[in-house]
Amino acid sequence: MRHEEPNSMLASDEPKKSNIEHPSRASEEPDPEPYRPKVLVVDDHRLIADTLVEILAGAGYQAAAAYDGWEALELVPRFQPDWLLSDVLMPRMNGVELAITVRQSHPNMAILLFSGQAGVSEILSQGIERGYEFELIAKPVHPLKLIQRLKKG
Repeated sequence: MRHEEPNSMLASDEPKKSNIEHPSRASEEPDPEPYRPKVLVVDDHRLIADTLVEILAGAGYQAAAAYDGWEALELVPRFQPDWLLSDVLMPRMNGVELAITVRQSHPNMAILLFSGQAGVSEILSQGIERGYEFELIAKPVHPLKLIQRLKKG
């Protein structure tokens, strides 16, 4: 082990490295990843929910699935979605009840409901009677039409 005097100088072929980063090097770092909107997909049919999540992820969205309304309510605070995309007819909590509950706690979240059943008009009417109206798209949901609708905002 070599002992150095406090005032001694060492000669070196390499220049002393500065702790200050050179401005041109800072620009070489990759830009932060652009924001990807978050979509929470809720459907009691797991295949539908999981398939929509995969389609949305492939289109540049961050997407997560919940398989009923209660699970969705647990996931909303952690995932913080920009969009709620929910089936209307589900056991335990239907999509309109879920949408109303989410709208009350997250008034700026965009909500889009979907259904393949003809009997949803009564459920939607119950929401309207309570002062809540939600956009409804028909199942089967065409992936390109869904993505176009989400991009519209």
